[in-house]
Amino acid sequence: MKIVVAMDSFKESLSARRACAITAGVIGEVLSDSQVITKPLADGGEGTADAMLAADGGEWISCDVMGPLAGMQAEAGFAWFEKDRSALVEMAKASGLELLTDGQRNPLRATTYGTGQLIRKAIECGAEKVYLAVGGSATVDCGVGAACALGWQFRLADGSDYVPGESRLNDIREIVEPEVPIGREVMVLCDVDNPLCGPRGAAKVYGPQKGATPKMVAELEAGLENIAELVEEQLGMSITDMPGAGAAGGLSAGAVAFMNAGLTSGTEYIIGKSGLVEALNDADWVVTGEGRLDEQSLQGKVIHGVMKCAKRHGVKVAVLAGQVALDDRTLEEQGIDIAMQCMEPDMTVEAAISEAGELLSERAAELAQELIA
Repeated sequence: MKIVVAMDSFKESLSARRACAITAGVIGEVLSDSQVITKPLADGGEGTADAMLAADGGEWISCDVMGPLAGMQAEAGFAWFEKDRSALVEMAKASGLELLTDGQRNPLRATTYGTGQLIRKAIECGAEKVYLAVGGSATVDCGVGAACALGWQFRLADGSDYVPGESRLNDIREIVEPEVPIGREVMVLCDVDNPLCGPRGAAKVYGPQKGATPKMVAELEAGLENIAELVEEQLGMSITDMPGAGAAGGLSAGAVAFMNAGLTSGTEYIIGKSGLVEALNDADWVVTGEGRLDEQSLQGKVIHGVMKCAKRHGVKVAVLAGQVALDDRTLEEQGIDIAMQCMEPDMTVEAAISEAGELLSERAAELAQELIA
């Protein structure tokens, strides 16, 4: 039997590489005559750099940059691929929600400046193309902070310059382009289609997840609308309703406006690089998973991408997830043959996170028996 293990990360607990290693190790031990192949994956969010390094070689370049708040330093870095002189910057490493405590979360103050520093450092290293993974952000600054790190200036109503992490987007009145543009191709890896503003926009949908109160959401929305208007008036570009513009607090929109970036599916890009399609040839099962299997999993996330590939190859699909929030009918309709929840019924989420490795190992052993049943 040939089994391909292609896992996403389990949020706040297991990297994709670790989840694959645990699952494949247990299945290989139980089904010792089987061929088990691992393909760590990501969707453009947290864990993307690690998944890409596992899939495509390369090296990790460490560097210290500004964290998500002014005065905070982040030990970050980027993935470097010498063969095509490209870099992958994962914004969560510099401007991620995971870097802040609950009490520090404040999207009115959080900035993408550190992400811009990573892009600049990648270019200084010789990157001809920069991929930007935009999941897991603490920010709703429309990428203005990142743009500042790349030489853009934003003038406030009183004539002073915008200060990342301190000034407000709604106070900006003028955009000043850098004398020397970055001159490199930037591609945003993004798997949501939310626009920048409105009911499905960056502030209203994602602001509360980042610590925004209803009052803060209104201010964030006004700030994003202001930037969109200035970009259209002064740069001649419309970013308000662009699908995906609302990702990462509008960083996708800012990357398009200030870095001339393009947007592409993170899941499809990483699956293409990972060799998953080739690995599925002659496979009997693919085992995938993430922290929570729900409706969002079916909308461009890793599990959805794996399911599409498996269907094309006639491969059966098993899912191991921290939580399973889909009913049996939906699972069947989506072509998921087996779905197992790692979390025990009476267990708290915090306990499940702390014991994620052990729980995944137990379910993988149970799954191995199911595969030969």
